Parts: sequence; structure tokens; C-alpha cells
Amino acid sequence: MDQSTTPSPGRRLQGRTLVLARALSALLTAVLDLLLPQRCAGCEGPHGPLCAACRTLLDRGPRPCAPRRGCPPTWAAGGHAGRERRVLLAYKEHGDGRLAAALGERLARTVRASGRAGHDVLLVPVPGRWGTAPGRGRVARLARECARYLGPAGTAGTAPVLRYRRPAARQVGLDRASRLDNRAGVFLAWPRSHAGHAGPVDPAGRPVVIVDDVLTTGATLAEAARALRAEGARVVGAVVVAERGRPTTTSGIGVTPRRRFYKRP
Repeated sequence: MDQSTTPSPGRRLQGRTLVLARALSALLTAVLDLLLPQRCAGCEGPHGPLCAACRTLLDRGPRPCAPRRGCPPTWAAGGHAGRERRVLLAYKEHGDGRLAAALGERLARTVRASGRAGHDVLLVPVPGRWGTAPGRGRVARLARECARYLGPAGTAGTAPVLRYRRPAARQVGLDRASRLDNRAGVFLAWPRSHAGHAGPVDPAGRPVVIVDDVLTTGATLAEAARALRAEGARVVGAVVVAERGRPTTTSGIGVTPRRRFYKRP
């Protein structure tokens, strides 16, 4: 005899309570946004989440990154210092989702500047930490925002096809050799994943641009490119929000200068 699939009264009540709690949380957030001044993520001034000055800073031109062994040609939206770094950390480490649209727009400008935009180009985000559902990490959200700003003429959509084969330690604090070892063979490309609004997709034979947040040694991008090429994708480039290890073009804005001490003659 088949068992009924109708939810029990207790389960229905639990579901309604969850919906009500989410609605109240959203309402409370909206009220707090009205009553409390929103601070800018870049300079901590008023008129957040980004003030006009910090928006102007983020609008500055993207640049090609210094070559890294094994990496595809990579472009960065900016550097990793001062206000640029604080904005990225507010999104990446502190979960300020209000900044996703601004950072995604930066990435869209970077894709266009790199010459890699096109109606058939797939944006493939680097996956989040081990255990994060495909397409649910913060880089994946940036890729979706980037695709939205590029539009159909600039991209065929996002394709979160990269997966972890095994857990990997965080890259923070590792030297270049350790970063390369930590990322070696960690990714695989799983065909037939969803490409945003475009439905299922196979990256084989498709032009692909990899999307990540920060470029340091290039170990993550190199491994992502290897995994995608193993499935037949044509990796034509990569874009990142920030490049570390090179002076930022806007280092004089929002950075506290070091104090200099002079000996009297």
C-alpha cells in the first residue's frame, strides 16, 4: 500500500514558521537600512554601500596581469590595496552582498577590455570552498552579475562546471610551491552543468573565460584551465577582480602613506 506524501500538520507549521521568520528578517533589515546610515565599504564614509568617490575609483581602467606559469591570459579589474581591497574584502570575507553588482560590473568592463567578450563565450567561475554547492559561491555570484552587465552580445552566460575532486586546504599563507601543490589535480570539469539562463551546457569546444576574485600566484587559475581543457573547452582567458603582487594603479587613493623619518644632519 502506498504511503501518503501529504506533509504532516507539524511539518506544515514548521514551514510556515520558517517563511514568516524570513519575511520578518527582511523587514527588519529594510527598517535598519532606513534608520541607520549605511557606511561605504571603501572609505567608511556615509552614502554606502559605495560612495561616489569610491565608485569613481572602481571605474578606473582594467589592466592585463603579469604572466603566471600555466595561467591563461588574465586581466584584472584593479589592484589589491587601499579602498579596492577593502571593498573586495567587505564582499568576500564579510558577506556584504550589496557590493556584488558593483564588482560584477567591474568584471564586465574587464572582459570587454580584454577583448574576450562574445555571444558564444562562457563565463566559468572558480568554485567556492569544498562543500559549496555548484553555482552558489561568491565568485559564482560575481560571474552572474558580470554576465548580466555584458548581456547576450558579450557572453552566452555562466557555466559553473568546475568541481572539487577532493578537499583542498585554503591558499592563504602558502608560498608559491605549496599553492601549486595544493591545487594540483584538485578540479574536474563536469559537463552538462547549467549555464545561468541558457540551460544545460557542455563546455567542450566552447570559448571559456575563467572568473575568480584574486590572482596571486596563479595556481588556482592554472588548475582551473587544466581541468577545463581536459574536457575539450577552449580557455581563451581569465578575469579577476584584483591582482596581488603588483602596485595598484590607484595606490595613491585611500592608502595611508608610510611615515618617513629623517636624521638631522
